[in-house]
Amino acid sequence: MSQVRIIKKYPNRRLYDTEISSYITLEDVRQLIIDREEFVVRDAKSGNDLTRSVLMQIIAEHEEHGQPIFSAEMLTQVIRFRGDSLQGVMGNFLERSLQFFLDQQQQFRGQIGSLVGGAPWTLLNQLAERNMDLWRSFQQGLGGSTPPPATKTRATKARSKAKAR
Repeated sequence: MSQVRIIKKYPNRRLYDTEISSYITLEDVRQLIIDREEFVVRDAKSGNDLTRSVLMQIIAEHEEHGQPIFSAEMLTQVIRFRGDSLQGVMGNFLERSLQFFLDQQQQFRGQIGSLVGGAPWTLLNQLAERNMDLWRSFQQGLGGSTPPPATKTRATKARSKAKAR
């Protein structure tokens, strides 16, 4: 198991990644999150854990661009919950709700993946075969219970011509 990566935050707000011995940006930290790297951000002087505040900073910066995840109403409600007797329940509820959403998203992606399969042509062939089966069933229903006549092969047609002579 790999060790947790230590990132030090200095008073000048710079972040120092101890694993690569280099200063990094908030965008680099965001990439660590996307890459599922485990890390902790510590104050360079006191050693206090600053991970949550750095994560909040990343969220705040990304909420300014594009379509936001958090509406003003939702943020207002979260602020109102601070200090409430149900504050701990709210955090747990949000965590479980997000996990449920992620599980559903993963399940949906799996279903879409199994539907599409490997190649688009495979899916199109399967759909065409299914449509042909449905069409045959429809034709059989129109003509009663007798199956449609079998098509003659070249060999069968040649034998029929020979008998006719």
